Amino acid sequence: MNERSVRILSARWLKVLTHVGALTPLAALAWMFWQDQLGPIPVKAVIRLLGRYALAFLLLSLVPTVVRTVTGFGKIMRLRRPLGLYAFLYATLHVLAFAGLDFGFRVGLIVKTILQSRREIVGLVALGILALLALTSIRSLMRELGKTWKTVHRLVYAAGVLVVFHAIWNYKEWRVWPAVAGGVLGMLLVARVPAVAAFLRSWRQD
Repeated sequence: MNERSVRILSARWLKVLTHVGALTPLAALAWMFWQDQLGPIPVKAVIRLLGRYALAFLLLSLVPTVVRTVTGFGKIMRLRRPLGLYAFLYATLHVLAFAGLDFGFRVGLIVKTILQSRREIVGLVALGILALLALTSIRSLMRELGKTWKTVHRLVYAAGVLVVFHAIWNYKEWRVWPAVAGGVLGMLLVARVPAVAAFLRSWRQD
């Protein structure tokens, strides 16, 4: 097997592992729900965990850019799209669970609840941004947008900030997970600053 075949095979396995890893939390959640292992209020647990998974995959979708900057391993950028789409999937399931399991899809009550809560407003705006990014991830639209595509997809960082605040405002007291997520997002944002990115690239040049 030549070097090119090894690279192609490695890239395929990396994608397979990404998809398996991304769907594992959903399968585990379904199993826990089926086995009644989600505590005294399973509906709340489902909504909370789906939101947590959405934020986790959103943060993971930002990691490949930093890895490429530090290591020069460009092929890892192929993971940004699927990870971002999984973030959108889990965010959509989170909202559907909120609207369906919590409110029975009663539109009037859902709208009233959203308008009365800054947490829900920022969450809805973040979902709108993720929906836009998912839509513009279609190959034909990517080609049509050209250089504008990169500008549009920088909105992912705005979505990340909004989702972190959504997670923070979900609790009345300090919690570790939103704080850790916010810290990770902060580091990923700092890594995109040109001066910092240049410093990180210098590591692999030494």
